[in-house]
Amino acid sequence: MSTLTIAIIAVFVAGYLCIALESFTKINKAAIALLMCVLCWTLLMIGKGAFYPDVAADGLVGHIAEIIEHHLGDAGGTLFFLMGAMTIVEIVDSNGGFNFVRDAIKTRSKRKLMWRVAFMTFFLSAILDNLTTSIVMIMVLRKLVQSREDRLIYAALIVISANSGGAFSPIGDVTTIMLWIKGVITTQGVLTEIFIPSLISMIVPAFILQYSLNGKFDKSQNLPKAEVTQFTKVQRDIIFWLGVGGLVFVPIFKTLTHLPPFMGILLVLGLLWTVTEIFHYNTAEDDTMAKRVSDLLSRIDLSTIMFFLGILMAVAVLQEIGVLAALGEGLNTAFSGNYFLINGIIGVLSSIVDNVPLVAGCMGMYPVAPDGAMAVDGIFWQLLAYCAGVGGSMLIIGSAAGVVVMGLEKISFGWYMKKITWIAFVGYLAGILWYWLEKMVF
Repeated sequence: MSTLTIAIIAVFVAGYLCIALESFTKINKAAIALLMCVLCWTLLMIGKGAFYPDVAADGLVGHIAEIIEHHLGDAGGTLFFLMGAMTIVEIVDSNGGFNFVRDAIKTRSKRKLMWRVAFMTFFLSAILDNLTTSIVMIMVLRKLVQSREDRLIYAALIVISANSGGAFSPIGDVTTIMLWIKGVITTQGVLTEIFIPSLISMIVPAFILQYSLNGKFDKSQNLPKAEVTQFTKVQRDIIFWLGVGGLVFVPIFKTLTHLPPFMGILLVLGLLWTVTEIFHYNTAEDDTMAKRVSDLLSRIDLSTIMFFLGILMAVAVLQEIGVLAALGEGLNTAFSGNYFLINGIIGVLSSIVDNVPLVAGCMGMYPVAPDGAMAVDGIFWQLLAYCAGVGGSMLIIGSAAGVVVMGLEKISFGWYMKKITWIAFVGYLAGILWYWLEKMVF
């Protein structure tokens, strides 16, 4: 292994540690990811002759530029998909589209509310994404539960349910989006094979957590619904069904046209944007500017987008210099091709560090085979989607949903680890066990 290869790995590991320790360093992980990306590509450019001995010296710079553009294109598809989906959800939410969630789960029984929250979060996460669903559900929860002690338990269940729901849908989690866009899992395959394991990974923790809640809420906790938009009910319903229905339509659009998924998202966004502008036409300008899509775009969390860009491009360097392929061979040798054990370990790691670079690394480590466990919709890829998504629930910082809930409800790392980690781990193992039975026994 050359000195430059070791240097690139050292930069990546150091950046990775800083990202994992963001809560201690207080430095935004997006900044670290961008620095890590640029430093890795700079080191690759310095040692370009050693890494590409078969390329003529006068063509090395152009060759690396083409490689960067190739990887940037792959990363860009994921980023534009995320930005489009986040904007669509923001449009629907800003026009009161999710008020039905509060009305659907409202009840005075604490345990009934818990199960309603769990299932609503689970299915919403599959349709939208786990990050956005977590935000919506926490906002709804604040209207229904005033006790902080009770709300922390509900919030923890929202994290678990959102990650479990996102794992069985091609658009429910960033990692499944990455695997779906890469083409290693299909919509039908992941829905049919991973749905039950994901459901079990939510039901088991919910069953355990219900014993932490007893009694009923006071009637005064059912607060009145606030009017959030100038639109009529019919107009709000149109916006809701165009937005949510459009997100569900994206996989169908990809199947019909064979265009990248981000093209389907842009189609839905363009249509929804046009409709809202038409609705705003006859409304007072002063009352509606804050609801226009052009303003809502400013609310998109660009730091998250920049983080994904930095991570995906940094992982691309490790893929280019052959580190990921070597690591994949090492894991296969160490565990004798036991994909259940390999993915189980990846899932546990995804609770310690971000699952995005882990999945990006696995896509670089393991080639897609024409048949067997490594084929499209094979055991390895489906189990990776499950483990990387559900495994992040074991620690509060292990997923995007966990991090956002941690910030909104001020949940401490220690409380979650003491009260929730073992419960999430039991659900995680139960889902893997069911998938094993599904594939090896049934």
